[in-house]
Amino acid sequence: MKNRSFSLIVIALFYGHTTLAQVVNTGIMDTTSFDHLGKVAVGGYVDTYYGYNFNRPSTGDTPYFVSMARHNEFNINLAYVDVKYNSTRLRARFVPGFGTYMNANYANEPGALKNIVEANVGIKLFGKKNIWLDAGVLGSPYTNESAISKDHLMYTRSFAPEYVPYYLSGVKLTLPFHAKWTGYLYLVNGWQQIQDANKGKSIGTQMEYRPNNYLLINWNTYVGDERSTAVPQNRTRYFSDIYFIYIKDKFSMTSCWYAGVQQKLNTSNARENNMWFNANIIGRYSFTDKVSLSGRLEYFNDPKSVQVTPITDVSGFSTYSTGLCVNLHLASNIMARFEGRSFFSDKEVYLRDQASVRTSSLLISNLTIWF
Repeated sequence: MKNRSFSLIVIALFYGHTTLAQVVNTGIMDTTSFDHLGKVAVGGYVDTYYGYNFNRPSTGDTPYFVSMARHNEFNINLAYVDVKYNSTRLRARFVPGFGTYMNANYANEPGALKNIVEANVGIKLFGKKNIWLDAGVLGSPYTNESAISKDHLMYTRSFAPEYVPYYLSGVKLTLPFHAKWTGYLYLVNGWQQIQDANKGKSIGTQMEYRPNNYLLINWNTYVGDERSTAVPQNRTRYFSDIYFIYIKDKFSMTSCWYAGVQQKLNTSNARENNMWFNANIIGRYSFTDKVSLSGRLEYFNDPKSVQVTPITDVSGFSTYSTGLCVNLHLASNIMARFEGRSFFSDKEVYLRDQASVRTSSLLISNLTIWF
């Protein structure tokens, strides 16, 4: 999302070209083009979609997702205006957002906070060293996919980014250790919280390694107290993910693995550790500069429902997912996508005509423009 900070898990897409100067960390949102007005840059993004879930959810929402989740309707996943200010020692960014992604993902935020994708200011701490301190609502560093679909090999999001923070509220310190190594340190309110849910603060770290121009490796951690009024039994949450992005010639690939542990008090008031984990791999082959085909395999397991509570009467959640996506670059800043996706579980975690089933399928199309 910003500078070289990285955030939500990733799929390297560089405006549809098959060769690029350097791998972009597509967990970060700051990838749109801008019109510069002096020190101010203004850009925008509109992501439209139509999806059909063959399980025909009665609520109109594809379950377990906040991104492009509406069923059988034309809608806006995410639209925003992006305003940035940059000078030698100061920078700022304000990104108000709208769409079904905002409605679902920011449901717990009060009032106007529901429409803030990013809003932050930064200061360069030393004149000759590229060390920055940014504060406000920040892009999240976790997993290889962000909310910005144009940057990813598949249109829909994996389970991985849907169940880690898409945004953080706090401060971030950027530390360029070496030409190939950049570190980031976060002090934040909590796990995807603008308005804090408790009095504690959480710590995140990020290490980005670029051994060459076509490979990026990223490792993140998170530690924080996750107790709140809604889940008073929660205690410390530990989380770590690692992913890579590779793009060279006509082939691109990304893969993300993560695991989290949530400490909580059980009915005997003793602490227990509940774990969830994910693994995915996504590849893309570019037939031309304008046409490419992408595929995904993934597995998500949350046996104690730390992140996912099934919509059916079963205990715990797990699922596999497969998918194919055709990507059409209609222009340098316009993309159309057509994706089919299937879900398979060893439990009846899906609903079809109000009956519990083990599978679900989705077809979705998309048109995105950025400027």
